[in-house]
Amino acid sequence: MLFRIFRILKKQKGKNVIKKAWRILKLTYPIFLSPIYLLQSQIAIPVASRGYIRLSSCGRVRMGVKLQALKNLDAFPRAEDHLLQKTQSGAVVSIIGLVIMATLFVHELKYYLTTYTVHQMSVDLKRGETLPIHINITFPSLPCDVMSVDAIDMSGKHEVDLDTNIWKLRLTKDGHIIGTEFLSDLVEKEHTVNKHDHDKDHKESASHQTHGHGFGQDAEKVVKDVRQSLANGEGCRVYGVLDVQRVAGNFHISVHGLNIFIAQQIFEGAINVNVSHIIHDLSFGPKYPGLHNPLDDTVRLLRGTSGTFKYYIKIVPTEYRYLSKEVVPTNQFSVTEYYVPMRETDRTWPAVYFLYDLSPIIVTIKEERRSFLHFITRLCAVLGGTFAVTGMLDRWMYRLLEAFTKSTSRSIMR
Repeated sequence: MLFRIFRILKKQKGKNVIKKAWRILKLTYPIFLSPIYLLQSQIAIPVASRGYIRLSSCGRVRMGVKLQALKNLDAFPRAEDHLLQKTQSGAVVSIIGLVIMATLFVHELKYYLTTYTVHQMSVDLKRGETLPIHINITFPSLPCDVMSVDAIDMSGKHEVDLDTNIWKLRLTKDGHIIGTEFLSDLVEKEHTVNKHDHDKDHKESASHQTHGHGFGQDAEKVVKDVRQSLANGEGCRVYGVLDVQRVAGNFHISVHGLNIFIAQQIFEGAINVNVSHIIHDLSFGPKYPGLHNPLDDTVRLLRGTSGTFKYYIKIVPTEYRYLSKEVVPTNQFSVTEYYVPMRETDRTWPAVYFLYDLSPIIVTIKEERRSFLHFITRLCAVLGGTFAVTGMLDRWMYRLLEAFTKSTSRSIMR
């Protein structure tokens, strides 16, 4: 009967025919009413001047099939609430896991926010620039009146015309400051007139002054003041900045500024000149993060002897580039120390020498920051690993406790 009705519907066209067919079906075949509704949702019914009409229930069925296929890909199926069991051991493991994950998160965040440095080397092309030398050295056994600072470049010429700022601080035996003396140039008292190696001239002038007026009033005053300072245990701190040419050379601190015979009267021999020193700071430019100057806080104290200290310094030009693109030109260096003890037959005077040479290679240090993707990758690995490990611990603890409670209950029942 159904097939006949469909044949009539296909032959007839128009909306009225379809309504009549539905009336016949409702009156004569109520038993087939439900299957007709089902077929209505699955077939297309021709309508005059409209082609085919597909009902919306067919699309819903197809969408449901797609959603079901998508649900099959769920890797995290969820159980119903009444199937979940919460335990005290699970709560303890969860709290421990949260604390560990929070700690690791803070550590990874700090690691991401901190910068790291990249080192690059190239040939130094700078020319005509000066080399700043920052010094801060204390001589606890030498008064400031006998101290002098000299600088000599590779050609052997004394650099006396530099714009140099040097201060000398008089110190008590306990290290307290007494007075300050400012030197606008390198201290080279009487270097051009009284040379240490002109022994004959000095002997003649010394003998003449001795037979006449001794050393003269000025010389006698100097000897008296320095001896008084030595008796009081005065020291001297030398600090400031030397601007020298960017060539190999040296600067030294000693008693070379004194007339040799005045120095002889003061110290009664070169072996009694104590050049013990403490290097608080020695650098060749501004500091940058991570810079370590090997001579900072160096202490060299002599007991009952004297000698000459020589520091051979190899300077490496350096540029530090901050993350903000700021560039700091400076220098780092390595050092080798050498000490020559004085003997009574030596004719030289003790001193502290700093002999430096420059490297032709410049080092560029750049600050960089790690990428955000790298931070996310490390964070997922750390947190995911912690979550997995705590889950394993929870399962093991639950099984152990369950086995323990079962064995306990069995023993009680027995």
